[in-house]
Amino acid sequence: MVHLKDKFLGCIAGAWVGSAMGAAVEGHSFEEIEKKYGRLDRLLSYEHYHNKWQRPPGTTEDGIERQKLMITAIIEKQDRINAADLVAVWRRDLDPKKCVYKQEPFDVSLCELAKAGCPHTMLGAMWPYPNINSVARASHPIGLINAGDPEGAASDVYDIGRLYAYDNVPALAWAGLYMAGIAAACAPDATLESVLKTIKAFVHYRGKAAGLYGRYDSMEREVDRAIEMGLRHRDYAALRGEFYRHYCGGDHIIYPQSQANEVVSKGISLFVFCKADPKEAIINAVNLGRDTDCAAAVAGGLAGALSGGAAIPREWIEQVNEATRNDPYTNNKRTIDESSQGLFRAFLARQAKMLRYLETMRSGSYLS
Repeated sequence: MVHLKDKFLGCIAGAWVGSAMGAAVEGHSFEEIEKKYGRLDRLLSYEHYHNKWQRPPGTTEDGIERQKLMITAIIEKQDRINAADLVAVWRRDLDPKKCVYKQEPFDVSLCELAKAGCPHTMLGAMWPYPNINSVARASHPIGLINAGDPEGAASDVYDIGRLYAYDNVPALAWAGLYMAGIAAACAPDATLESVLKTIKAFVHYRGKAAGLYGRYDSMEREVDRAIEMGLRHRDYAALRGEFYRHYCGGDHIIYPQSQANEVVSKGISLFVFCKADPKEAIINAVNLGRDTDCAAAVAGGLAGALSGGAAIPREWIEQVNEATRNDPYTNNKRTIDESSQGLFRAFLARQAKMLRYLETMRSGSYLS
């Protein structure tokens, strides 16, 4: 049995290493990656967002910056968080002048609106990207603080996601089923099959109540296809080719390669294809092309949550840790280890609080 503490490490390390490795080739086609690197399996230096900062190998990007803010809020609260908790950390910890180096323009705008006093309940209404993967690829800490409680994870994603989107958009639905999978992977008896069963069960979470049957039926077909592809294929090139035939183009929309359905589906499929091996999930996602850092964060984070941090090369983790310590623009310099341990201690504190509550309410003959 993989210890829960190692599952937390595996999830955070899988997401951070995947982001750092994939960011160097984000937006490239798989042909371009193959021609330049063969099979990319190492952390590289890179530039990002058209600024001239050459990032050392192991430097993470915008998705992990969002994730770090969630980690900070959870560690400080020692419990599950809501949107108000997270935006309070935004207001305190984010410097818009630094954000331009590590985050997307919309992150900077949301930060400035929050600092100006805009109510957090209104921020998501200003978000113009209903299917972007920003919440899904960053919310791993929400799944971890809800370890073993998929419904709590999905519910928290919908609440916290209001900072980035309005209710019942596809972006939150995909994030919800993915975080339910993270929480399920942290259960004591979790298996690859049990995680997939949970993900499928949460496709329709909140959808039927909102009367959005058609959209969620389409999501169900896409999740089923992703799982089936991961099970059917034995050859990586064939799997990659089928992805390209299904997900291609999209230049008529903003962030065409970063749609939540594509990135989360790829992450789930690689989780299956690699049999929850986080090292292989990261490498295979990085070599897919298109939104490589997000796909690697999703695949690596899910596989790491099930299989643990021991399955990820320690030299990768140390390289990301070193880059984090020396990052002049990040909102927090906690390492992978410090972040995962902080989240684990917060989970234990939450568990102790729940036990005290149960003991109080079961005392004496109060319930008889």
